[in-house]
Amino acid sequence: SDSSGRTPRRRALRPQLALFAAASVLVTLYLCSQELPQPVPPPRGSAAARPPPVTVLVWWQPFGVAGNTRDCEAVHNVADCRITSDRDQYRLSQAVVMHHRDIDLSELPEGRPPSQRWIWMNFESPSHTANVERLDGMFNWTMTYKLESDIFIPYGYFYRQEKGVARLVLPSKTKLVAWVISNWNEDHRRVQYYHRLSSHLDIEVYGQHGMDLKNNSVVATVSQYKFYLAFENSQHIDYITEKVWRNAFLSSAVPVVLGPTRANYEIFLPPDSFIHVDDFPTPRKLARYLLFLDKHSRRYREYFDWKKRYRVHVTAFWDEHYCKVCKAVRMLPSLGVTWFSA
Repeated sequence: SDSSGRTPRRRALRPQLALFAAASVLVTLYLCSQELPQPVPPPRGSAAARPPPVTVLVWWQPFGVAGNTRDCEAVHNVADCRITSDRDQYRLSQAVVMHHRDIDLSELPEGRPPSQRWIWMNFESPSHTANVERLDGMFNWTMTYKLESDIFIPYGYFYRQEKGVARLVLPSKTKLVAWVISNWNEDHRRVQYYHRLSSHLDIEVYGQHGMDLKNNSVVATVSQYKFYLAFENSQHIDYITEKVWRNAFLSSAVPVVLGPTRANYEIFLPPDSFIHVDDFPTPRKLARYLLFLDKHSRRYREYFDWKKRYRVHVTAFWDEHYCKVCKAVRMLPSLGVTWFSA
């Protein structure tokens, strides 16, 4: 027991870290990188013909905004991939990607070629995904943040560094807890928890209901803080967003998470890299623990042991998704049916 009057769950989990590093992370990284089965190599002595390009048609630009599509081979190591939003290319496209928020049933293409895949793309949680039932039977594949998706693309993931870091250097921290929030809703659990937690320690809030970001940058702002409230707008399996990967980890702040269960987070994150609100019976107990870590730098720095072995990849929206579609089309001629309801 420490001076906060509580033995944190993270101490009990410490023996799991070695097992996690050896197995769980590697399995997760395999899934995150979508290392799909490789095609059968050509017979010896034959010329390996370069496969024809895969054309991916983006039927609606996400949220109606045309993004910059970077070269798949140069940026994501996916060769022979052509991304287009030209609907005249419909019958020449092997895959058609449709972003859920933008689907208009009156504008669907007519007559689907037999070998063409329609892909449902969505990165919002089920709580913020309306009218899914109307799409029943329409799509061949799903592409979401959920681990069970046909094309699984998380908001971020860890990958192993080629050379480990012997000495860990963290940026200087002058402040304690930050929270960046754009959608303030008093009915959300995260806002209710914030009110209870903020009565026991100072939390500096940025966004629509708070201060302006430093240089309009989340990372530049949060880098000043020891802890970041990575509170999701709803709690669902695998729904772990940029709040953890970019806002916290890239800023070298310890994420205090509110989302799915700790067990679900541990599929993707080392158990000692984050603090879960559910580890504490009350917000007051959590506040006492954060204040304890603020005064005990060695204990605080242990939350960054992962930096000695891993780096963080933050998924690029949206070109990374389209490039993964090319890879999936080429490697997997058919996939099973998945569901999006949890």
